[in-house]
Amino acid sequence: MVTTSVPSLHPVVAEVTRRIAARSAPLRQAYLARIARLSQRPPGAARMGCANVAHAFAAMPANDKLRVVAAKAPHIGVVTAYNDMLSAHQPYEGYPELIREQARTQGATVQVAGGVPAMCDGVTQGLPGMELSLFSRDTIAMGTAVALTHDVFDAALLLGVCDKIVPGLLIGALHFGHLPCVFVPAGPMSSGLSNNEKAKVRERAAQGLVGREELLQAESAAYHGPGTCTFYGTANSNQMLLEAMGLHVPGAAFVHPHAGLREALTREAVNTVLGLTKAPPTTGAAAGAGAGASYRPIGHIVDERCIVNAMAALLATGGSTNHLIHWVAVARAAGILIDWTDFAELSAVVPLLARVYPNGSADVNQFQAAGGPGYVLRELLDSGRLHGDVLTVSPRGLRAYTELPSTESGKLAWRGLPPDSGDSTVLRPAARPFSDSGGLKLLQGNLGRAVIKTSAVPDDRHVVEAPARVFSTQDALQAAFKAGELNRDVVVVVRFQGPQANGMPELHKLTPPLAVLQGQGHRVALVTDGRMSGASGKVPAAIHVSPEALAGGPLAKVRDGDLLRVDAIAGTLQALVPEAEWAARENATLDAVQAEVNAYDLGRELFGGMRRNVTSAEQGAVTWL
Repeated sequence: MVTTSVPSLHPVVAEVTRRIAARSAPLRQAYLARIARLSQRPPGAARMGCANVAHAFAAMPANDKLRVVAAKAPHIGVVTAYNDMLSAHQPYEGYPELIREQARTQGATVQVAGGVPAMCDGVTQGLPGMELSLFSRDTIAMGTAVALTHDVFDAALLLGVCDKIVPGLLIGALHFGHLPCVFVPAGPMSSGLSNNEKAKVRERAAQGLVGREELLQAESAAYHGPGTCTFYGTANSNQMLLEAMGLHVPGAAFVHPHAGLREALTREAVNTVLGLTKAPPTTGAAAGAGAGASYRPIGHIVDERCIVNAMAALLATGGSTNHLIHWVAVARAAGILIDWTDFAELSAVVPLLARVYPNGSADVNQFQAAGGPGYVLRELLDSGRLHGDVLTVSPRGLRAYTELPSTESGKLAWRGLPPDSGDSTVLRPAARPFSDSGGLKLLQGNLGRAVIKTSAVPDDRHVVEAPARVFSTQDALQAAFKAGELNRDVVVVVRFQGPQANGMPELHKLTPPLAVLQGQGHRVALVTDGRMSGASGKVPAAIHVSPEALAGGPLAKVRDGDLLRVDAIAGTLQALVPEAEWAARENATLDAVQAEVNAYDLGRELFGGMRRNVTSAEQGAVTWL
C-alpha cells in the first residue's frame, strides 16, 4: 500500500490560525449556534403558510411547482450581479436558463432570488461615482440578504466576479450560513494590448505627450470584450481567493466566458450545490444527483482555516490590497476576527510565487496557462502554507483545486498539473520563489497603521524619505503635477479620503503622474487614508492609513515640508518631527466646501448613514455592525 505524506503546517501559519480562533471563539460559537438552529427547520415550502407558498411559486412552470411543493425537490436560489455595463458580468445574461435546465435534469428547481448592483471601478475611477464604490460592497451584501430572505431555498448559486461584488455576495451569503452555496464565475476576457504598453501610454498622456485620441485607442485595445480585465487586480484576486477557500467548482476561475469548458463548469456548479443540500430528493429523476450526500453549508466551510488559506493565497500571488479591507469584513460575517497584524505575520513566511501585472508583465491568461491557481495552491499545500484539512464545496477537498479541468468525450474531468511551471517568469515553486515573503507589508508609526504592496515596487524604492506635500483631493494633486510643483523628491499625502470622509475611493488615477515623477529619478511615495486599486504598481504607496484623518487620525497633523519616512523594510511610517512639536499640533480639518461636495449629488446623499457609521479600514470598513 502506497501512502502519501502530508506536509506539516508551517508553525507561523499554525500560530496565526490558533490566535485567530482564540480571539474569535465567542463570536464564532454564537454564529455556529445560529446555523444549527436554522438548519434544523423543515424545508422552505413545508414551514410556510399556504399564502406564502402560493406567492413564492406563483410564476413557476406547473411541473417545477409540483416538484418543489409536492415532491419537496431541492430548490436553488440564484443571486446574480448581471448587468451589461460590466464586461465581466455581461456573460451572466444567459446563466439562469442554463442553470434551470441543468437543475431539471437532476430533479431540482431554480428561481432567480434577486439581483444585486454591480458597479465598475474602471468606469468611475477619479469620478464622484467612485465614492460609492466601497459602500456598494455592503449594499450588495444587503441585496443578497433581501434575495435570500424569502427563505424558500435549500441552496444558493452566487453569480459575481468583480471588485466589491464577490465580497458583498460572500458577506451576504455568510449571513445565511445554513445554506450550501457555490460561486459561479464567468472568466477573464481574452488578452488585448498588454498591461505594460497600456501603462506607458497612460504615463505619456499624463505628461501631455499624447492626446485623448491615442489614449482612448490604447485603453480600448486593452479593455475590448466580455470577461474580467486581464490584470491581477481586485476582481481576479477575488477569483484566486475563492479557489483557495474551496467555494468554486475546482479550477473554474480563469476559463474564458465563451469557452466550451465554461458551460460545463457552470453546469457542474449546479450538480455541486445539489450535492451539498441537507435532504436527498424524492423524485426518481434526481436519485443519481448525489443531493444530500454531504451537507456542507457555507458557514461551516468558511472557518478560521479557510480564511487563513485565503490570506495566504493573496500574499503568494501579490494580490489586491483591497482585500486587506474586504476579507476582514468577510471573516467578521462568519464570526471570525482578523487584522493587519495577522496578514503581516503570514506575509513574512508565505513566499511570493506569481508575477502577474502589476507585479509582473504577464496577464491572468498567461498566469492560467503557466499553471494558474492550481499550481499556486499545490505549492502552498506542499510547503505547509495552507490548511489541507478543510471543507470545500468539492467532496474531494482542497487537493481538487490543484488540478486542471477539461472536457473529455463531452464530460468534465480533472487532471493533475505538470510538476514544473509552464512559465518560470510567471510562476515559480515554493522552493525557488520570486521572494521569500509575500507581497504585502504592515507599516506602523506616528502616522498610524497602513499597508503597502511591495511586490511591484523596485527594491531600491522600499524606503523613501522626503518632504511632504499635502492635499485633500486627488484633483489638487493632479493640478500641482501639471504645474510642475512636484518635480522633486516628495512624499505626497492625500488625506480626507477615508471611509468616513468620502467613502474611501480608489486613487488609481494618481498612479500615472507619480510614476512619471519616479521615472524622472525622483524619490516619490504616496501616503493616504484612501485606497489604491489592485492595479497599483511600482510607486511605493502607504495606503488605508488608520485612523483616517477625519476621525482624528494623525495624518491630519502633517504639514507641507514635514520630513516623512515610508520604510517597507523596517515596517515604519513616520513623520520625522520633534516629538513635543508633533504632540502639540492641532489636526487640520476638512474644508467645509469640500465636505459639502463629499455629501451631495450623484447619489452620495443616500450613503450618508454609511459614512457616519462605518468602521475603520482595518476593521473592514463595515457599515452593518
